[in-house]
Amino acid sequence: MAGSIRVCLIADGFFGDFGNCVDSIKKFTDTPISVFASGKENKEAEERFGATWQKNKLGWGHSVNYFLKSVQERYIVIMDPSTNFLGDAITPTLEKLEDGYEGVGWRGGLVNIDDGWRSVDDRGVGEVDVIFSYFFAFNREFALRAGGANPSATYYRNADIELSLALRASGGKLWQLDLPLEQGRHHGYHDVDPEYREKKSKENYNRILEKYRGRTEILSPRR
Repeated sequence: MAGSIRVCLIADGFFGDFGNCVDSIKKFTDTPISVFASGKENKEAEERFGATWQKNKLGWGHSVNYFLKSVQERYIVIMDPSTNFLGDAITPTLEKLEDGYEGVGWRGGLVNIDDGWRSVDDRGVGEVDVIFSYFFAFNREFALRAGGANPSATYYRNADIELSLALRASGGKLWQLDLPLEQGRHHGYHDVDPEYREKKSKENYNRILEKYRGRTEILSPRR
Protein backbone atom coordinates (compact mmCIF):
# COMPACT_ATOMS: atom_id res chain seq x y z
CA MET A 1 0.00 0.00 0.00
CA ALA A 2 2.88 2.38 0.76
CA GLY A 3 3.91 2.41 -2.89
CA SER A 4 0.53 3.70 -4.02
CA ILE A 5 0.98 7.35 -3.01
CA ARG A 6 3.25 10.22 -4.03
CA VAL A 7 3.81 13.69 -2.53
CA CYS A 8 3.64 16.49 -5.11
CA LEU A 9 5.11 19.93 -4.45
CA ILE A 10 4.98 23.14 -6.47
CA ALA A 11 8.24 25.10 -6.23
CA ASP A 12 7.92 28.85 -6.53
CA GLY A 13 10.98 30.33 -4.84
CA PHE A 14 11.86 30.51 -1.12
CA PHE A 15 14.08 27.48 -1.53
CA GLY A 16 15.39 27.48 2.03
CA ASP A 17 11.93 26.79 3.40
CA PHE A 18 11.22 24.49 0.46
CA GLY A 19 14.27 22.44 1.38
CA ASN A 20 13.11 22.22 5.00
CA CYS A 21 9.78 20.87 3.79
CA VAL A 22 11.42 18.21 1.63
CA ASP A 23 13.78 17.22 4.45
CA SER A 24 10.87 16.88 6.90
CA ILE A 25 9.01 14.55 4.52
CA LYS A 26 12.07 12.36 4.01
CA LYS A 27 12.70 12.19 7.76
CA PHE A 28 9.43 10.37 8.44
CA THR A 29 8.54 8.53 5.23
CA ASP A 30 10.09 7.07 2.10
CA THR A 31 7.09 8.17 0.02
CA PRO A 32 8.35 9.43 -3.36
CA ILE A 33 8.29 13.17 -4.00
CA SER A 34 7.71 14.99 -7.29
CA VAL A 35 8.51 18.68 -7.69
CA PHE A 36 7.17 20.92 -10.44
CA ALA A 37 8.55 24.40 -10.97
CA SER A 38 7.71 27.22 -13.34
CA GLY A 39 9.26 30.55 -14.14
CA LYS A 40 12.90 31.24 -15.01
CA GLU A 41 13.92 31.85 -11.38
CA ASN A 42 12.93 28.29 -10.55
CA LYS A 43 15.82 26.81 -12.52
CA GLU A 44 17.30 26.47 -9.02
CA ALA A 45 14.52 24.01 -8.13
CA GLU A 46 15.57 21.81 -11.04
CA GLU A 47 19.15 21.73 -9.83
CA ARG A 48 18.50 21.32 -6.09
CA PHE A 49 15.35 19.18 -5.97
CA GLY A 50 15.21 17.34 -9.29
CA ALA A 51 12.19 19.37 -10.31
CA THR A 52 10.45 19.11 -13.62
CA TRP A 53 10.76 22.67 -14.88
CA GLN A 54 8.67 24.75 -17.24
CA LYS A 55 9.89 28.08 -18.59
CA ASN A 56 6.44 29.67 -18.57
CA LYS A 57 4.54 30.12 -15.35
CA LEU A 58 1.48 27.91 -15.56
CA GLY A 59 -0.24 28.61 -12.26
CA TRP A 60 -1.70 26.39 -9.56
CA GLY A 61 -4.43 24.67 -11.56
CA HIS A 62 -2.16 23.70 -14.44
CA SER A 63 0.50 22.48 -12.01
CA VAL A 64 -1.96 20.23 -10.16
CA ASN A 65 -3.19 18.84 -13.47
CA TYR A 66 0.40 18.19 -14.53
CA PHE A 67 0.80 15.95 -11.49
CA LEU A 68 -2.54 14.23 -12.10
CA LYS A 69 -1.52 13.28 -15.62
CA SER A 70 2.18 12.57 -15.17
CA VAL A 71 2.47 10.34 -12.10
CA GLN A 72 1.36 6.73 -11.87
CA GLU A 73 0.46 6.24 -8.22
CA ARG A 74 -3.15 5.66 -7.22
CA TYR A 75 -3.08 8.56 -4.75
CA ILE A 76 -1.28 11.89 -4.73
CA VAL A 77 -0.74 14.48 -2.01
CA ILE A 78 -0.81 18.10 -3.10
CA MET A 79 1.13 19.82 -0.35
CA ASP A 80 2.18 23.42 0.18
CA PRO A 81 5.90 23.79 0.97
CA SER A 82 4.98 25.88 4.01
CA THR A 83 3.79 22.61 5.59
CA ASN A 84 6.29 20.38 7.42
CA PHE A 85 6.06 16.84 8.76
CA LEU A 86 6.43 16.29 12.51
CA GLY A 87 5.76 12.57 12.16
CA ASP A 88 4.35 10.03 9.73
CA ALA A 89 1.38 11.78 8.10
CA ILE A 90 1.22 9.33 5.19
CA THR A 91 0.12 6.11 6.93
CA PRO A 92 -3.11 7.47 8.51
CA THR A 93 -3.88 9.33 5.28
CA LEU A 94 -3.53 6.16 3.22
CA GLU A 95 -5.69 4.22 5.67
CA LYS A 96 -8.53 6.71 5.26
CA LEU A 97 -8.18 6.79 1.48
CA GLU A 98 -8.33 3.00 1.43
CA ASP A 99 -11.52 3.21 3.50
CA GLY A 100 -13.19 4.73 0.44
CA TYR A 101 -12.76 8.47 0.87
CA GLU A 102 -11.73 10.15 -2.38
CA GLY A 103 -9.98 13.00 -0.59
CA VAL A 104 -8.26 13.26 2.79
CA GLY A 105 -6.52 16.23 4.32
CA TRP A 106 -5.27 18.10 7.33
CA ARG A 107 -7.32 21.30 7.31
CA GLY A 108 -10.77 21.89 5.83
CA GLY A 109 -14.35 22.29 6.86
CA LEU A 110 -17.98 22.73 5.95
CA VAL A 111 -19.30 25.36 3.57
CA ASN A 112 -21.25 27.95 5.57
CA ILE A 113 -24.67 27.85 3.91
CA ASP A 114 -26.04 30.64 6.10
CA ASP A 115 -23.25 32.88 4.83
CA GLY A 116 -24.28 32.33 1.22
CA TRP A 117 -21.44 29.84 0.63
CA ARG A 118 -18.89 32.63 1.15
CA SER A 119 -16.94 31.01 4.00
CA VAL A 120 -15.85 27.64 5.35
CA ASP A 121 -16.18 26.56 9.00
CA ASP A 122 -13.57 24.24 10.49
CA ARG A 123 -15.42 21.48 12.39
CA GLY A 124 -12.38 19.33 13.08
CA VAL A 125 -12.03 15.64 12.31
CA GLY A 126 -14.79 14.15 10.21
CA GLU A 127 -16.42 14.27 6.81
CA VAL A 128 -16.11 17.70 5.18
CA ASP A 129 -17.01 19.64 2.05
CA VAL A 130 -13.57 21.17 1.61
CA ILE A 131 -9.92 20.22 2.09
CA PHE A 132 -7.26 22.92 1.88
CA SER A 133 -4.07 22.41 -0.09
CA TYR A 134 -1.72 22.70 2.87
CA PHE A 135 -1.98 18.88 2.72
CA PHE A 136 -4.61 17.44 0.37
CA ALA A 137 -4.46 13.77 -0.65
CA PHE A 138 -6.84 12.31 -3.18
CA ASN A 139 -7.53 9.47 -5.57
CA ARG A 140 -5.77 10.52 -8.75
CA GLU A 141 -7.99 8.79 -11.29
CA PHE A 142 -11.15 9.93 -9.53
CA ALA A 143 -9.88 13.51 -9.59
CA LEU A 144 -9.17 13.22 -13.31
CA ARG A 145 -12.69 11.96 -13.95
CA ALA A 146 -14.01 14.90 -11.93
CA GLY A 147 -12.20 17.27 -14.27
CA GLY A 148 -9.12 17.98 -12.14
CA ALA A 149 -8.17 21.46 -11.03
CA ASN A 150 -9.56 24.42 -12.94
CA PRO A 151 -6.84 25.71 -15.32
CA SER A 152 -8.18 29.23 -14.76
CA ALA A 153 -6.93 29.02 -11.15
CA THR A 154 -3.54 30.64 -11.58
CA TYR A 155 -3.41 31.29 -7.81
CA TYR A 156 -4.00 28.62 -5.18
CA ARG A 157 -6.30 30.45 -2.75
CA ASN A 158 -9.90 29.20 -3.01
CA ALA A 159 -8.84 26.98 -5.93
CA ASP A 160 -8.50 24.10 -3.45
CA ILE A 161 -12.12 24.76 -2.41
CA GLU A 162 -13.16 24.57 -6.05
CA LEU A 163 -11.30 21.27 -6.51
CA SER A 164 -12.86 19.89 -3.32
CA LEU A 165 -16.38 20.73 -4.50
CA ALA A 166 -15.65 19.23 -7.92
CA LEU A 167 -14.76 15.95 -6.19
CA ARG A 168 -17.93 16.08 -4.09
CA ALA A 169 -20.06 16.97 -7.11
CA SER A 170 -18.74 13.79 -8.75
CA GLY A 171 -19.81 11.69 -5.76
CA GLY A 172 -16.57 11.71 -3.80
CA LYS A 173 -16.39 11.93 -0.01
CA LEU A 174 -13.76 13.98 1.82
CA TRP A 175 -12.37 13.45 5.32
CA GLN A 176 -10.41 15.82 7.56
CA LEU A 177 -7.77 14.26 9.83
CA ASP A 178 -5.57 15.44 12.66
CA LEU A 179 -2.07 14.80 11.32
CA PRO A 180 1.47 15.40 12.65
CA LEU A 181 2.03 18.50 10.53
CA GLU A 182 2.85 22.14 11.16
CA GLN A 183 2.75 25.21 9.00
CA GLY A 184 5.58 27.71 8.76
CA ARG A 185 5.42 31.03 6.96
CA HIS A 186 2.98 30.64 4.10
CA HIS A 187 4.87 32.51 1.41
CA GLY A 188 2.12 31.87 -1.12
CA TYR A 189 -0.13 34.11 0.95
CA HIS A 190 2.06 36.51 2.91
CA ASP A 191 4.76 37.22 0.34
CA VAL A 192 2.79 37.96 -2.81
CA ASP A 193 1.46 41.29 -3.97
CA PRO A 194 -1.70 41.89 -1.89
CA GLU A 195 -3.60 43.35 -4.83
CA TYR A 196 -2.81 40.30 -6.97
CA ARG A 197 -3.68 37.95 -4.11
CA GLU A 198 -7.09 39.48 -3.49
CA LYS A 199 -7.94 39.80 -7.19
CA LYS A 200 -7.13 36.17 -7.98
CA SER A 201 -8.74 34.87 -4.77
CA LYS A 202 -11.94 36.71 -5.65
CA GLU A 203 -11.90 35.36 -9.21
CA ASN A 204 -11.57 31.83 -7.88
CA TYR A 205 -14.38 32.24 -5.36
CA ASN A 206 -16.71 33.85 -7.89
CA ARG A 207 -16.39 30.71 -10.02
CA ILE A 208 -17.27 28.61 -6.98
CA LEU A 209 -20.40 30.65 -6.29
CA GLU A 210 -21.45 30.50 -9.93
CA LYS A 211 -20.97 26.73 -10.24
CA TYR A 212 -21.90 25.37 -6.83
CA ARG A 213 -23.84 27.78 -4.64
CA GLY A 214 -27.20 26.29 -3.74
CA ARG A 215 -26.25 22.73 -4.65
CA THR A 216 -26.67 21.44 -1.12
CA GLU A 217 -27.00 17.86 -2.38
CA ILE A 218 -23.23 17.74 -2.98
CA LEU A 219 -22.35 18.76 0.59
CA SER A 220 -21.45 16.46 3.46
CA PRO A 221 -23.84 16.03 6.40
CA ARG A 222 -23.93 19.14 8.63
CA ARG A 223 -22.35 18.74 12.07
